[in-house]
Amino acid sequence: MSASALPKSVDAMLELLTSRGYLAERSLATVTFLSLRMGRPLFLEGEAGVGKTEIAKVLSAALGRKLIRLQCYEGLDVASAVYEWNSASQMIAIRLAEAAGDTDRDQLSSDIFAEKFLIKRPLLQALEPDVAGAPVLLIDELDRADEAFEAYLLEILSDFQVTIPEFGTIKAPEPPIVIITSNRTREIHDALKRRCLYHWVDYPEAERELAIVKSRVPNISAKLSQQVVRFVQVLRDQDFYKSPGVAETIDWATALTELDARSLTPQVVGDTLGALLKYQDDNRADAGRHAAEGFEGSDERLIRHSLTRGSANT
Repeated sequence: MSASALPKSVDAMLELLTSRGYLAERSLATVTFLSLRMGRPLFLEGEAGVGKTEIAKVLSAALGRKLIRLQCYEGLDVASAVYEWNSASQMIAIRLAEAAGDTDRDQLSSDIFAEKFLIKRPLLQALEPDVAGAPVLLIDELDRADEAFEAYLLEILSDFQVTIPEFGTIKAPEPPIVIITSNRTREIHDALKRRCLYHWVDYPEAERELAIVKSRVPNISAKLSQQVVRFVQVLRDQDFYKSPGVAETIDWATALTELDARSLTPQVVGDTLGALLKYQDDNRADAGRHAAEGFEGSDERLIRHSLTRGSANT
């Protein structure tokens, strides 16, 4: 895809996201627009499955920019995230130089720390020029990384450059579009947040979630889509270890359509609850069945009461 110009207004940003199936709230579209216009990283926090990672993918596709993803994890270090030297190739170069009688140590040191021996990891790749424009850099689940790595990011997010002691400083000719996500398993330091624009991505309201389900699962019936969204919305008010996110709603709706379900029943809910609840303590067939028994009525209080009964029975 050819590169597209950046949106010139919040409405244009909303239209761009919607064109790719991402139905964002105006507040999210606004902070995303400002992030692009101001050249500031966008820091998104929220529960897992609410669409934080997806916005980076959508921006990449819609703008025709390369997506570079750094998946964070405990123990992530510079060698995995930024760069490392190809020591095997360097050793071969040293042996060849010695065999050729080249013993100038300064020249040899300069030669083996040349760019051709540099293995570029995601953060360094994001600083490279691209004919399609600066890439979208997704730093996903930063809260899983150690605080030491978080501190290392400060130079990159402030100046969009990396300093390599043996090589020098590499600076991006054009700052990448940076999206940072966190599921808030730990607090991110203020020093990093100050370099970003911030937005909390919450669970969507029923109307928007219904629109998302219809967009992502086009074969679902109107009745079933309404029941699925209402069920999930009530479920999120219960005391579960992990409430279902939008991703789980879409998975569940897809599973139900694959089973040719026309409406929610105790049996259907009990059989498919694993697409919605992903933890042993939460995945209670009895809770799902009791909820579905009361779900056929229109009284939401009955659904809440049914879920409570189901939880008490486990």
